[in-house]
Amino acid sequence: MSPNNFTTDNTSFAPVFVRELKLTTFRNYTSLHLDFDERHVVLTGENGSGKTNLMEAISFLSPGRGLRRAKYDQIGQVSFKGAWTVFTQLEGAQGPVAIGTGLQETATGIDTSRRVRINGTPTKTSDELLDHSRIVWLTPSMDGLFTGGASDRRKFIDRMVLAIDPLHGRRVADFEKAMRARNKLLSDDMPDPKWLDALETQMAELGTAIVAARMELIEILSSAIIANHDKNSPFPDAIVGLQGNLESTYGDMPTSDLEAEYLDRLKNNRMIDRGAGRTLEGPHRSDLKVRHRPKNMAAELCSTGEQKALLVGILLAHAKLTAAMNGFPPILLLDEIAAHLDAGRRAALFDLIDALGCQSFMTGTDRSLFDAMGARGNFFDVANGSVTNTSL
Repeated sequence: MSPNNFTTDNTSFAPVFVRELKLTTFRNYTSLHLDFDERHVVLTGENGSGKTNLMEAISFLSPGRGLRRAKYDQIGQVSFKGAWTVFTQLEGAQGPVAIGTGLQETATGIDTSRRVRINGTPTKTSDELLDHSRIVWLTPSMDGLFTGGASDRRKFIDRMVLAIDPLHGRRVADFEKAMRARNKLLSDDMPDPKWLDALETQMAELGTAIVAARMELIEILSSAIIANHDKNSPFPDAIVGLQGNLESTYGDMPTSDLEAEYLDRLKNNRMIDRGAGRTLEGPHRSDLKVRHRPKNMAAELCSTGEQKALLVGILLAHAKLTAAMNGFPPILLLDEIAAHLDAGRRAALFDLIDALGCQSFMTGTDRSLFDAMGARGNFFDVANGSVTNTSL
């Protein structure tokens, strides 16, 4: 699909939204049952009241450790031995679906592997969740994305790729597993060369596929940003790119040749990597680079407000791209999204989100920050584990 054909016409996409949410011993919620509709969900209340906990629960409709990246056994309430459940009724991409996930108590204690059930049937992997929805989020911890470590930016780009390519998360996990095994093997006095060959062959195949998926996302996202340029938008266009040894030669040769070249590097760098105690080349060293297009300035040199506006702009462009590529819009989780935006930018943001035809969950300490949402919002007050629908 050409990025120039992307549309934000609400009628083009099937609605995807959370209709019902039930929590059991999840964070500060011993028991909770909420009903929603297609409208955007606005959660307001004091800091520490449990707003972000609700967002985290929704984030478990996707593979992985959720928007906080917490260990699963640290989410449930201690008085219930750490067990927890999240249950949702979802109007999904394939129609209505019941999804349950969490940690279960067994005869021998808590099973620390997150289990997922779809319509009551256990799934083989949590990747099956991607058949029903895509979840995209923006949290305050991401405000320092452009000035923080490269690992956070890699996680950010990988989440964006995963929203379009469901196999990407498994490739990344398998690459990291193979790399850890190689690092451990290199630390041995006499590593088995055949085992090293096998691990490096796997790393080269997976690593090249990871780079290809990331680069494809960058290319179509860049095209989508240009195609949907609005000079009056309060969220400036971004120039996005990837930096790394593999990325620098991507496109200059067939993928098979890039894979072979990376495999040669791994073999030739064994002694160097052994001395460093880690693998020094590969997709785990890549970095996302962003520039403020109107100013032609690196994002890390922009003001805090400009960085936030850039991040929001990328998120909106990616959400639009996700809808176009999948045929249904993602669910957006926007934690404290309005806190540092003036009234004009807040109103523009709500209009842009609404134009995506998606359901969004937004949090804030003051309901007045969301006045411009009006009847498009379904408002809830959150206070110490209690949630009250305050919509008129």
